[in-house]
Amino acid sequence: MASKAYAFQQACRMRTCTRWQPSTGTRLDHCAVQGAQHASSCRGLLFGFQTTRNFASSHSNRRKSSCKPPRTTCCAHRTHHCGRSIGQRHASTSTNTGSGSGTPSGPSRRAISVTSDDGRYNWSELSTGEKAARGTQQMFNFLLVSLGLVGTITISYLLYTELFAPDSATVQFNAAVKRIKSSPECRELLGPASQIKAYGEPTTSKWARARPIAHSTETDRFGNTHFRMHFNVEGPDGTGVVSVHMIKPRDGDRLEYQLLSLTVKGHETIYLENREAERGVKGKVGKMFGVQWR
Repeated sequence: MASKAYAFQQACRMRTCTRWQPSTGTRLDHCAVQGAQHASSCRGLLFGFQTTRNFASSHSNRRKSSCKPPRTTCCAHRTHHCGRSIGQRHASTSTNTGSGSGTPSGPSRRAISVTSDDGRYNWSELSTGEKAARGTQQMFNFLLVSLGLVGTITISYLLYTELFAPDSATVQFNAAVKRIKSSPECRELLGPASQIKAYGEPTTSKWARARPIAHSTETDRFGNTHFRMHFNVEGPDGTGVVSVHMIKPRDGDRLEYQLLSLTVKGHETIYLENREAERGVKGKVGKMFGVQWR
């Protein structure tokens, strides 16, 4: 390669030589022929040099291309792949747009069920299944509220009849205990009123307040209501049993004492109320010698 370049330089120098010798016909012809030969050889060398360099460059490019895959193919493949992806995306977008054109546009909402309905949507916006779910939920809520209302009324009625009604056992128990504590005869047998305790039937429970009060209510053939009760009293001087019998007439509105007595073991029974004995005495006094006195 270096020798060819040197020859090319020499040819170019010979072509541009100057005429410093005297002018002769032979010399001019020889110089012209020599110049023509040198020019042709210069062109040949130049052509050979260019051919050699083109061959070397093509051989080098071939080696590079054989060692490394062409970038153009990859780019073309990538361009083709990207174009296909864009086309598919455009096609899917067009399909979705076309399929959704028949449905009303708007924000999607969650389906309504029995447990997830919060009344946010109007009745006209619901489907048949959602309307059934809302109806079921409303019916369940109505039944729940109704049961709660019935339970509240029942509890209130029981509390009133057991604790606050005038003819309840609790009210009559408190009234009888107050009568026992206020009686001098009872205090003489039991002790001071502040130390007298009253309780119901003895039980195995350790809580004295849990002892139930024995009582009963019945109606006779005349329509009169009979209330009977007995309980225990205890004081520092002794213990006893209190018996209560009350009657509410058919046309009456409150219970009236028929019997209120205290029985202490070893002592005579103390009667605070005894209507039957009073009626018997009045009957004996009112009728004497076969004549009824008034």
